[in-house]
Amino acid sequence: MILIESFKKLDKWPIDQSFKMVTIDMATSLESFRRFVISSTCKSYAPRSYLDDNEVFAEREESLGSIYVEAADKVTLKKIRDITFVNGRDVLGIIYNSKSGNTSLKWRQIKRDNGKVTGEASSNSLTNLAESGVLTLDWVENYVKKKADEKKSEEVTS
Repeated sequence: MILIESFKKLDKWPIDQSFKMVTIDMATSLESFRRFVISSTCKSYAPRSYLDDNEVFAEREESLGSIYVEAADKVTLKKIRDITFVNGRDVLGIIYNSKSGNTSLKWRQIKRDNGKVTGEASSNSLTNLAESGVLTLDWVENYVKKKADEKKSEEVTS
């Protein structure tokens, strides 16, 4: 796992408010996406044993920003606050929607524990996506640079 100290730089990036939503479409492991969901929702209060178990996933009701795990075998473990922890095997997909509604991502299985994440993420979600290993630091830096270059070219043509 990548330590958050590696991503202190994220706070210093000149993320322009004109691109609040970032399109995500990339291959990633189930474990990386599981860590993203936990980091975004319940890392501060989830039992340590749940954090360390790669078969434990977080789910949340639709009214609070839905998180749903589609698995061949799924058992409810415990509800803590607004999160229901489930044990899932043979996960086929995960749907994640943030409470704010600014991030909407889907992970779909391609082969075993490898899959693809697609959707829209807020600039605030980039830190958790990078920290969890869904995105690389290079990907985020290239994205920010690309958007800055696009903005410069728009200003020149205006």
